[in-house]
Amino acid sequence: MSNTNTKNMNFKHVSYLWDEAKAAALAGDEVALFIYRSNLLGADLRLTNYGGGNTSVKITDKDPLTGASSEVMWIKGSGGDIGTLTKSGCAALYLDRLRNLENVYRGIEFEDEMVELFNHCIFDLASKAPSIDTPLHGFLPFKHIDHLHPDAAIAIAAAKDGAKITEELFDGEIGWVGWQRPGFDLGLQLRSCLEEAAKKGKKLRGIMLGSHGLFTWGDTAYESYINTLEVIEKCAEYLENNYGKKRPVFGGQKIESLPEADRKLKAAKVAPILRGFCSSERQMIGHYTDDARVLEFINSNDLSKLAPLGTSCPDHFLRTKISPLVLALDPNEDLSDVNAVKAKLAPAFEAYRAMYKDYYNACKKSNSPAMRDPNPVVILYPGVGMFTFAKDKTMARLASEYYINAVNVMKGAEAVSEYTSLPHQEAFDIEYWLLEEAKLQRMPKPKALSGRVAVITGSAGGIGKAIAKKFAQEGACVVINDINEERLETATAEFIKAFGKDAVASTLLNVTDETSTELALDQACLAFGGADIIVNNAGISISKSIAEHTLEEWDRLYNILVKGQFIVSKAGIEVMRKQGFGGDIVNIVSKNAVVAGPNNPGYGSAKAAQAHLTRLMAAELGADKIRVNTVNPDAVISDSNIWSGGWAEGRAKAYGITVEELPAYYAKRTLLNEIILPDDIANACFAFVGGFLNKSTGNALNVDGGVAMGFYR
Repeated sequence: MSNTNTKNMNFKHVSYLWDEAKAAALAGDEVALFIYRSNLLGADLRLTNYGGGNTSVKITDKDPLTGASSEVMWIKGSGGDIGTLTKSGCAALYLDRLRNLENVYRGIEFEDEMVELFNHCIFDLASKAPSIDTPLHGFLPFKHIDHLHPDAAIAIAAAKDGAKITEELFDGEIGWVGWQRPGFDLGLQLRSCLEEAAKKGKKLRGIMLGSHGLFTWGDTAYESYINTLEVIEKCAEYLENNYGKKRPVFGGQKIESLPEADRKLKAAKVAPILRGFCSSERQMIGHYTDDARVLEFINSNDLSKLAPLGTSCPDHFLRTKISPLVLALDPNEDLSDVNAVKAKLAPAFEAYRAMYKDYYNACKKSNSPAMRDPNPVVILYPGVGMFTFAKDKTMARLASEYYINAVNVMKGAEAVSEYTSLPHQEAFDIEYWLLEEAKLQRMPKPKALSGRVAVITGSAGGIGKAIAKKFAQEGACVVINDINEERLETATAEFIKAFGKDAVASTLLNVTDETSTELALDQACLAFGGADIIVNNAGISISKSIAEHTLEEWDRLYNILVKGQFIVSKAGIEVMRKQGFGGDIVNIVSKNAVVAGPNNPGYGSAKAAQAHLTRLMAAELGADKIRVNTVNPDAVISDSNIWSGGWAEGRAKAYGITVEELPAYYAKRTLLNEIILPDDIANACFAFVGGFLNKSTGNALNVDGGVAMGFYR
């Protein structure tokens, strides 16, 4: 163990986060200290990626049945993340029972059956399911153990000369175990590595796992934490000292990136096309990044050599597939002719799918799960950036983060040696591992709007916010927007708190302005890869007689309601056509589109125009599988901008009542005697887009409590 005085050490490549006061408050509770240490390690993505790695502690506890003292190992449970680990996410096992499983272990071909036997070793009945890494920790004798996937260590672990570099860099204090899939056998190999070192008089402070990661340990939570930081810091420092030493990083730059604004614009325009190709099996959500580390790689001379090799660490290719697709597009490619761009890209996607099918067929076994989606997850566009596509935004973002990890690994390995990836069979055995398949089968059923992106205009309040909330609750990614910046900021914070950052994007939007609208749709494409649902909800209302109406008011009504619906729909249609798998447009109109009421010529006629524009669009867009429908609310008062600016006073005056009497008045005039709420309109919109009415277009759904004059005839 290192004797370095680290309390005052300034780490450069890792974050020292230990708080002595917090640790002191946990003194005597080794499990709490293990969880604290785990959270600190997981907080620094340079140490391990999300969900990657594992940590443990061994303690002596009282057996609840016999009262005897028993050695118990607490370890992160299956599927958890050390950065957010809590006690409920841990597994606790009798250590002697776990080690005694060696007596029934039948060899490497029977690894999977051992996982079920872990359950016979459970100490704490509230335990999370033990992970496949459990025996790796169990067969090492140390009290506190950290198993992480730091890029700096994996770069050495994935280098052709990794074993030699590890030996020389750490003067024999870090052992080496070559690649082996995680499981019982790897646990036995770790024990053997420790025993062999002891025979040579070496006391190890850690073990490097070829193409996998790093094991480190300590007698206390703090010692393990410091040991881990020191080892990773030394790996990172070694790499840094070698970058560009023998040759330029990644062989030097082959092309230059577009300026940032141009990159993002290019990415926004091509993302829906890529999403369409990647959604041939199921609808995917996209993520885009132009991170400097990505650009350095994709613009390099070595891209063509390294990209096809794929990733090394199991965590990486489980998220990113065996290799990325590199686009043969110029950074300045003209994307205006969508059909021409699709024709240019189609062969590349067909070739990738064929490659993946060949990979599957060459590596599959009699009991392998069925082949999964053959489309690429990672798409690299030199000069522009990286796109990732997955079933939801979180998975797409994580795939991006994992491929950046892979880029870091390739960069480091190439700087000190030569990068090596796992053989295809080894990669396949991880990707199609029956235990991984079992995890996938246990995943919850997708929600109705999973994989779909919705842009709802005027969604920072009232009806629009209710619609956006409903769609987010049903699994959609939502782009909320408003013309009022303060209102939008408040709504954005509310949505992020309720649904998380991955489910929400926000942008200012003036629906009467084509540039503003184009920017909003670009934001949807950058954030999620495209758009599938457009809800034209933004609106205003003015209640005046013809004599009182001004031309300015008339134009404002028609600009926001009619022209706004046209501009936003047109921009949305362009994105949907790029994707090529249809979509939905829902227009929030009104009972006033069909009912002639008093003091309402401007608003009522504009709403009628919206309703007929819906029918015209439906007639035109059927060939594109784009459904266009109308929801007609009436008297939705709650949290609605429509009741500001004198509208409520105008309607009350028209009916000869006070503003306070309006809600009851509107309810009484309906056949159902009901007050209509924003949530009622949201439910109607969901009925159109949620899979119930996939064969309905050009239709209208009244949500007004039953107003006989508004019945369609």
